[in-house]
Amino acid sequence: MGQKMLMKGNEAIAEAAIQAGCRFFFGYPITPQNQIPEYMSKRLPKIEGGCFLQAESEVAAINMVYGAAGAGARCMTSSSSPGISLKQEGISYIVGAELPCVIVNMVRGGPGLGSIQPAQSDYYQSTRGGGHGDYRMLVLAPSSVQEAVELTQQAFDLADRYRNPVLIMGDGLIGQMMEPVEMPEYVKPADLPEKTWAATGWKPGCGRERAIINSLYIDPNKLEEHVQKLYAKYAVMEEKECRWQEELTDDADYVIVAYGTTARIARSAMRKLREQGVRVGLIRPITLWPFPNAPIKKAAAHARAFLTVEMSMGQMVDDVRLAVNGAKPVTFFGRTGGIVPTVREIMAQVEKLAEEAE
Repeated sequence: MGQKMLMKGNEAIAEAAIQAGCRFFFGYPITPQNQIPEYMSKRLPKIEGGCFLQAESEVAAINMVYGAAGAGARCMTSSSSPGISLKQEGISYIVGAELPCVIVNMVRGGPGLGSIQPAQSDYYQSTRGGGHGDYRMLVLAPSSVQEAVELTQQAFDLADRYRNPVLIMGDGLIGQMMEPVEMPEYVKPADLPEKTWAATGWKPGCGRERAIINSLYIDPNKLEEHVQKLYAKYAVMEEKECRWQEELTDDADYVIVAYGTTARIARSAMRKLREQGVRVGLIRPITLWPFPNAPIKKAAAHARAFLTVEMSMGQMVDDVRLAVNGAKPVTFFGRTGGIVPTVREIMAQVEKLAEEAE
């Protein structure tokens, strides 16, 4: 780890990607993620092998990622909500072709053009597969600029390990806030598989099979076999890559579930409530998929109730309810449209739960 630098979240993510060996970035401007392509446009051309290309559209950008990933390059794109919607067809093709890449979504208020303010209302899109067909992506949700840096670097390794896109889902706050950051020295894991599948040029007698990048399967039996292979891979992800953070859950009567910057606000509310004698804990999913069912299920054995807090109308609440499985009540509080919930509002919701339990 080096000296701390004050960096904006978007710029820190871009630098972390470069440190992790990303040499190809394809994107298109949209607020509030614009500093990522802006930073990449300055840095990548100065690096050997680096290529920044502003595409003519989000659709073009994701298909350029398909091409670079198919050649075995570490590549990424970034956008905000409506732009990610435009990329969905390409994302599904990339998953189908089993290509590694990193996609960043700095979520803004919606639906439609909505606002340029922070939100978390793309949860369904991110975790349920916004594109067509049976597929999954690893979805990482940082709650600080430092964590965004670390998860970005890890995202490239995870993408290569599983030959699958990894989505980093932040909200506009993560992208725009400035915090002290230590840029870790990146070390590529020694056990990452070789990209023998990559289409890097082939000649007769070169000693290897021709690489074909494809997601088309005319024979339904072959396609079913392929999808089942993908889902066997996703099962390994669920087993090995689920991440979360727990705070003060062992004795908690009330457990708040929140992610991203919302979890930071919820943590402040939790600490103030603890000072008042209310036993509150916090579970923060770091992977939104796979979702951390285990700690929620464990907390349900003793907690009286759960409160899901989001910058949306309640999209993660479905996953929390599935994890609790009816054992305890799950309530929801959220602000949307670009409005950020306050510490006082979250405290009031927990106090209301405590009153109802008496």
